[in-house]
Amino acid sequence: MCNSIISNWNEDELRELYQSIYNNNEAYEQLILSLKSYYKLRPLNLKKRDMEEEQWIQKRDTVGMMLYVDLFAGNLKKLAKKASYFKSLGITLVHLMPLLKPREGQNDGGYAVESYREIDPKLGNMDDFQKVIDAFHNSGIRVCIDFVMNHTAKEHEWAQKAVQGIKPYDEFYLMYDSDEIPRDYEQTVPQVFPKVSPGNFTYYQCYNKWIFTSFYEFQWDLNYANPLVFNAMAENMLYFTNIGIDLIRLDAIPFIWKQLGTNCRNLPNVHKLLRMLQIIVKMIAPSSAILGEAIVEPNEIVKYFGQDDKIECNLLYNASYMVDIWNAIATRDGRCLSHSVNRYVPKETCWINYARCHDDIGWGIEDNVLRGLGFDPYNHKQFLINFYNGSIQDSFARGRLYEFNPEDMDARNTGTLASLAGLEKAVYESDDYQKEIAINRIKLIHAIILLSKGVPMIYSGDEIGALNNYSYEHNSDKSHDSRWLHRGVFDWNKGISKDPIKSKVYEDTKQLIKLRKQFPIFDGKINQINMQLFNKHVFGFIRISEGSELKPVIALFNFSEENQLVGTYDIKQNQIYGIKTDLLQGKTINLDEETILLRPLEFLIMQ
Repeated sequence: MCNSIISNWNEDELRELYQSIYNNNEAYEQLILSLKSYYKLRPLNLKKRDMEEEQWIQKRDTVGMMLYVDLFAGNLKKLAKKASYFKSLGITLVHLMPLLKPREGQNDGGYAVESYREIDPKLGNMDDFQKVIDAFHNSGIRVCIDFVMNHTAKEHEWAQKAVQGIKPYDEFYLMYDSDEIPRDYEQTVPQVFPKVSPGNFTYYQCYNKWIFTSFYEFQWDLNYANPLVFNAMAENMLYFTNIGIDLIRLDAIPFIWKQLGTNCRNLPNVHKLLRMLQIIVKMIAPSSAILGEAIVEPNEIVKYFGQDDKIECNLLYNASYMVDIWNAIATRDGRCLSHSVNRYVPKETCWINYARCHDDIGWGIEDNVLRGLGFDPYNHKQFLINFYNGSIQDSFARGRLYEFNPEDMDARNTGTLASLAGLEKAVYESDDYQKEIAINRIKLIHAIILLSKGVPMIYSGDEIGALNNYSYEHNSDKSHDSRWLHRGVFDWNKGISKDPIKSKVYEDTKQLIKLRKQFPIFDGKINQINMQLFNKHVFGFIRISEGSELKPVIALFNFSEENQLVGTYDIKQNQIYGIKTDLLQGKTINLDEETILLRPLEFLIMQ
């Protein structure tokens, strides 16, 4: 009977996974009834979309941008009118940063959700949001939202009922009457924010409860050992797919399963929960996809894709690639990028490639890679921290430290792409030559993320070279968090075309997006092979489709401010010969000669 109701019905695996965790028939049947209800309620236009656009993440025309609604447009009504901006630039996927109703006051940038069914009143309401979705869909733009999985705000209705002992909410969170179990957890669970929010538990005298709070005291961790929590969150997720959300970004997924005696990170049941959510989405809303936020070590993050026949997340952030790009910019050395391991990912999944996001940059380069290239991991990390803080004399970057630890001198860095790439310093010093150099760095960075295998995601403002916004330092709700440095308000008052720097960065970015969409070799399923080049200042890769008539593309990126020669032997080892044409400039390059010349910060995309 189920197959006649829903074409993608996959109850056998769902039941097996669910019962392996919960062993609760009543809760499972409640979940199934809920799924059937959401499928029945799914609008016909979205069911038609399901049949047409299930594999969109692999298409080369998928180009993303992430933004805060209030910072970019002011509110949802104004955002609906910006569809033409995205369409003109070539953006086809817009990730709207947290817009669900948060708690008042400090709310971790919107990640402390008070209601999953309401919009932040400062931005508008659900009707306004539906109009944004419809306007974007009519312009060929898909919509992504943040879905906070690990916790809710302490003001959430569930939390308020939980502390009153109202069933079944009294078991929706991890709450304890004494500190015995919390102390046991603290023995093995690392702290997320040891400086600004130490520990993993908060004691509330008014409730006489110890409550698990991984992030901030106002964010209470949900208890996924309770099947009713999973059911409720699955329903919330389907609510959004049924209003037209194309991509659900699951926040902080490594944290969602807690188990005494472990570090409560990346535990096996996390993967079971994600697999169940993937099954549920494909049953009810197959054109929607799941983006996982798991900023963990490279060997661990790839597991969140799942397997070819058991997908968990359709997309994951390629954080290592981002860090390697910034390392190459600072050192003028592309070898870490060249030595990036091309880990296998399931054929229906891919990475999101990005240079900046709303968060900080953590310098998670693998120690064995650094040692193999002759760097001391600790000293090199200190170099990067200080370089992007701007405290090294020859640094062109302007940024801030985040989560600085004076004991081990560890820290992360914040700042916009343009300011970290040298544009802010050049503008401040009225140095026209350095302005040009910085603009070329920005273009090179965007070329890498737009032309590499995966889905590119641009952070709003980077497409016009937005500089750091220091006004957060005078806001008591934000001054403690330097991530607001790169969360500035998008300036619509002065047209892009009237500002030569903004105009140049914008047109460069638009040109690269157009190039990506023009050539089938940039489709998501096409392989990328990172080349091992003799010249350490140059990073190169080949996009090649085995057994296809598509012509390969050879990409070379010079991270140095000086001319560099690349031996063509390094390219010809991949059985590529003859005369090639650069797809951007139109100039020809003869691989039969011994070397290729790259100008300062030049890149070539040859076919």
